[in-house]
Amino acid sequence: MSTLTTNPTTATPATPYTALPIGPHTVQPPVVLAPMAGITNAPFRTLCREFSGGKGLFVSEMITTRALVERNDKTMQLIKFDATEKPRSIQLYGVDPATVGKAVRMIAEEDLADHIDLNFGCPVPKVTRKGGGSALPYKRNLLRAILREAVSGAGDLPVTMKMRKGIDDDHMTYLDAGRIAVEEGVTAIALHGRTAAQHYGGTADWDAIARLKEHVPEIPVLGNGDIWAAEDALRMVRETGCDGVVVGRGCLGRPWLFADLMAAFEGRTAAIMRPTLRQVADIMVRHATLLGEWIGDEPRGVIDFRKHVAWYLKGFAVGSEMRKRLAITSSLEELRAGLDELDLDQAWPLGADGPRGRTSGNNRVVLPDGWLKDPYDCAGIGEDAELDTSGG
Repeated sequence: MSTLTTNPTTATPATPYTALPIGPHTVQPPVVLAPMAGITNAPFRTLCREFSGGKGLFVSEMITTRALVERNDKTMQLIKFDATEKPRSIQLYGVDPATVGKAVRMIAEEDLADHIDLNFGCPVPKVTRKGGGSALPYKRNLLRAILREAVSGAGDLPVTMKMRKGIDDDHMTYLDAGRIAVEEGVTAIALHGRTAAQHYGGTADWDAIARLKEHVPEIPVLGNGDIWAAEDALRMVRETGCDGVVVGRGCLGRPWLFADLMAAFEGRTAAIMRPTLRQVADIMVRHATLLGEWIGDEPRGVIDFRKHVAWYLKGFAVGSEMRKRLAITSSLEELRAGLDELDLDQAWPLGADGPRGRTSGNNRVVLPDGWLKDPYDCAGIGEDAELDTSGG
């Protein structure tokens, strides 16, 4: 891979920070890759880790507890880690405490991971309509039961959780959920400063991250939302007092953001990376190659890579027809040939560092019937509410 070009502007000196303890693991600098369904598989984590110099924490995409317990083939593939991944971090989604407990015990007893994160932040309808993801913390007793089963079953493995502010502005849950997490032995909490109704629209509420940190000073709080550049991460720590940052959409098509983040937190006067299109093309081919090797089939790897094309090419002068062509490639040779037809000497485009990924907001949150009637009653939630496949 070519060495990335840099911009002469140096990184802002770091805000003083302490290393992030996740049980027996030390994350330093305190930077975490957010779990993203269909994105943060082993190949993408490898790219991000390479740019970070092996520092930080890189979490798997969301794994459904029922699918894990039943040893679903796709799920067992998703939890495969590269030998260099330390600590190995799995995010679990579940609605039924018993199933969550079984999954956590399976991970601990079979040494499948070193850290378990629980998903209480996903806003997509297929998750919330089952009472999962960002819908679940509204049911305080159910949340407590799941956390208790997870922490109990994990043994020496640290358990963390990621959540949103609440379902919508009228049904906030994050402060109650934070207190329950502390009481049940959760190691750390990550808060995305949006409600489920916001999805990824509007602006993340960093003030909520600050309030949560004040509310649960006993454990680390990580902030998530609207970190598009390394300076955003430093600013979040300065403004909220959070103990670390979780980066999601900001690294889509830009895994080298983790090099910027490490340099910024360490106070190194390293220039911000600004790759040419030629260098981005090399990274794209490597990403697709890693996917093919991981899946065990080159065409399937390239097909899986297609979703990343638009993110990598954001801002570059690439015609719509060529973008479409690159997004339907099915071999590395075809992908490389298409990229070689571009003006690869293009410099990093202005404005390409901003928001990327989904931005829609003000959505109606799909919930189980009667979900909002009682924030404590969790009758009727059982194993059948679990999804049988991973993702979301």
